[in-house]
Amino acid sequence: MQARFVYEPMSPLEPRVCELAEVYRYFQNDRTVFNQRSNCVKVILRFAIIAVLISSGVLPATARRKPAREPTPNKAHIEAATRLQIFLDRNNFSPGKLDGRYNEFTWKALALYRESRGEQLQILPPQGKTKSDIAPDVTGLNLDGIGPVFISYTVTDADLASVGPLPSSVSAQAKLKFLPYRDAADAIAEKFHSDVHLLEQLNPGKMKTIKAGDQLTVPNVEPFELASVKEIKPGSDRNRQPANDIEYQSDAQSESTDENKQMKKGEAASAPVAIKIDSKTNMLGVFEGDKLVATYPVTIGSAHTASPIGEWKVSRITKMPTFRWDKEMLQHGRRSGNFHLLPPGPRNPVGVMWIALNKKGIGIHGTNSPDSIGRAASHGCIRLANWNVVRLATKIKPGDNVSIH
Repeated sequence: MQARFVYEPMSPLEPRVCELAEVYRYFQNDRTVFNQRSNCVKVILRFAIIAVLISSGVLPATARRKPAREPTPNKAHIEAATRLQIFLDRNNFSPGKLDGRYNEFTWKALALYRESRGEQLQILPPQGKTKSDIAPDVTGLNLDGIGPVFISYTVTDADLASVGPLPSSVSAQAKLKFLPYRDAADAIAEKFHSDVHLLEQLNPGKMKTIKAGDQLTVPNVEPFELASVKEIKPGSDRNRQPANDIEYQSDAQSESTDENKQMKKGEAASAPVAIKIDSKTNMLGVFEGDKLVATYPVTIGSAHTASPIGEWKVSRITKMPTFRWDKEMLQHGRRSGNFHLLPPGPRNPVGVMWIALNKKGIGIHGTNSPDSIGRAASHGCIRLANWNVVRLATKIKPGDNVSIH
């Protein structure tokens, strides 16, 4: 008796191939028919091979279907989103860098702004949906009160004074006396709290060749003036000692002045100011008593060097700090003898302001990369955009409480 095997096909193509194989037995003496059937088998097998290659990713990228790209927002959409971002920025509920989109931090800032006014809580979109550039409910906001969304600005020599060569290596940076902006576009973007790509959209073909006297279109925000940082109060004068390398000082030794410690005669007691940092939402809130008065997006510590959860105090405020760059300390929290002292400047790793906590080496500070705020991990500290850390420094003083949770 001839053995009979049962074959279960693995794909929809295989039954047809088997069927054609059976036909061969009946038409093996008819070459013409056989050749026709054989050609069908070859065609089907070709399709099967292509299907396998596509599923396994062997075919080149050009042969695969590319996912549809999100459409570029039109001018009206960009202007409307920027108008809301400027409104929030002016009211000290910062959306971070202005990019003309209804991004994650624009939604968060708006929700906290409404919460601060006792309004109905703004419902955030489901996680991930904030990347879809969906407009939130702006009912009740006086958005027209900000005036024109975009204004014309003439670039000055002072804008370019802090621009210069910036080497990538830490050792080379340590040899400089000042860490400048990388280029004029970098400086103008930070001055107007903006994403460089937004400025490129507003000023096509101009951002790579900026010179004094050029007319640029920029968001209508209060400009961040680098030269004014030294006038910020309270705070210490420029300190050559690395800001993150000073031992925590007691109140008796603090750099804070008497006017920061004591109320003037006849002056009514003000509500205590406190900072609360939410490590899950990457938002820092400033409270006067129980009232939320300002919020800023932040970057917090990583898994290797986590920001210290708990209750702390502001110990001092240092303007235009020098920074001790120690790779071992930054990555593993262990001080080593192999370090570099990086000079002050807007592209110092801790930016233009260091707000020390009563835990050595940990502080709230600026950044050399505003694009990274809220989207990357820090080395244990709390990092803000330079324009925001300066505004924060005007609202607090040594002795104020800081809660990280």
